[in-house]
Amino acid sequence: MTQSKEHGSYVSGGGDYERKTRYIPTRITKDGGDGYAVEPGRYRLAVSRACPWAHRTILTRKLLGLEDVLSMAVAGPVHDADSWTFDLDPGGVDPVLGIPRLKDAYDKRPDGYPESGITVPAVVDTATGMVVTNDFEQIVKDMVTQWTEFQREDAPDLWPTELRDEIEEVSHRNYTEVNNGVYRCGFAGSQEAYDAAYDRLFARLDWLEEHLSTRRYLVGERLTLADVRLWPTLVRFDAAYHGHFKCNRSKLTEMPVLWAYARDLWQTWDFGSTVNFEHIKAHYYATHLDINPTGIVPKGPETSGWEVPAGREALS
Repeated sequence: MTQSKEHGSYVSGGGDYERKTRYIPTRITKDGGDGYAVEPGRYRLAVSRACPWAHRTILTRKLLGLEDVLSMAVAGPVHDADSWTFDLDPGGVDPVLGIPRLKDAYDKRPDGYPESGITVPAVVDTATGMVVTNDFEQIVKDMVTQWTEFQREDAPDLWPTELRDEIEEVSHRNYTEVNNGVYRCGFAGSQEAYDAAYDRLFARLDWLEEHLSTRRYLVGERLTLADVRLWPTLVRFDAAYHGHFKCNRSKLTEMPVLWAYARDLWQTWDFGSTVNFEHIKAHYYATHLDINPTGIVPKGPETSGWEVPAGREALS
């Protein structure tokens, strides 16, 4: 077993990429049951615009209108082996947390680091400077269900009770085959592991092409967490996964239904304003030197096509 360059992951003896998924389980809730109650201005969401898991929290925070009550610290796209860093801020220090590295907030935890390591997203308690949680799945769900008092009046219900089972079923399969599937391709340690991951990834993408050919959203007739969870992988596909992770049977732009679906969300829900392609490319190509030893970051692909009208209104 060898460590991968991705925090909280490794490559097994058989060459399969494995992501460690034990995160800090502490929750921020209305009743403060874990000792952390929802409170405007108290917490800071640490993210990187390069990371697809952090991107889910950025999208959810925006859709729910929580920007004024939950501040955001943005790390630079290229982390070292030790930590994400706040090198985008003046002096290389986050202006609210007063720290240069996210590791400093993890260091304040009395129980040490979680299995996942120093990851984004992470929610930091500004009163103590300590990471409260880095469980990206639960962070998003709690934004939806626990921060309701502070959501904008017309915020979408991203996790409606009557659709939750289907949302979770679709999302789980998308996670194993697509969200994490691209990583299984990119970090595969053997030809056999890569071939199997590649086949699973494109089998699911083909299923999604067919599934979305008769509907606008993944579940029901509305935007849900299923869409928020899948989209960060799609927006990175051509810029990073197609070439860098060898997911090269088809580009997103060559999968017409998924391409239209992804552009629809970019425009209709303003997902595009949360994207930084330069950060995405810099992270994958300049951080994963075991895959890209030169560290050269590609100039392409052309991204202006994202702004072309998607023409999916008929499916709404």
